[in-house]
Amino acid sequence: MSKKFAVVLVGMMSVLAVHAQADDMQQIPLHIKDHAFVPAEVKVPADKKFKLVITNDDDNAAEFESSELNREKVVAGHGEITVFIGPLSAGTYGFYDDFHRDTTGKLVAQP
Repeated sequence: MSKKFAVVLVGMMSVLAVHAQADDMQQIPLHIKDHAFVPAEVKVPADKKFKLVITNDDDNAAEFESSELNREKVVAGHGEITVFIGPLSAGTYGFYDDFHRDTTGKLVAQP
């Protein structure tokens, strides 16, 4: 086996391992409906990575934003996004829709 082939093979295996880990992560749904997060309080596991799957049921775009989580992502009207988060220490983390500042919610990381 050539050295070049071995390097490519190891790289591909690394990508597959990361992809497999992402598939094993807990998926937590969050909806945006009538300019509100549903549910407004989302309980998540502390000290574990997870995928927050945000579905926008409204016609207009929304922007999921949280300075505490260091995340900012636009969700098109009737669109869906996935935000990878964690691991988080136990506690409460706020988020909001930057396009509609009155639309707020929070993640509560529990042990």
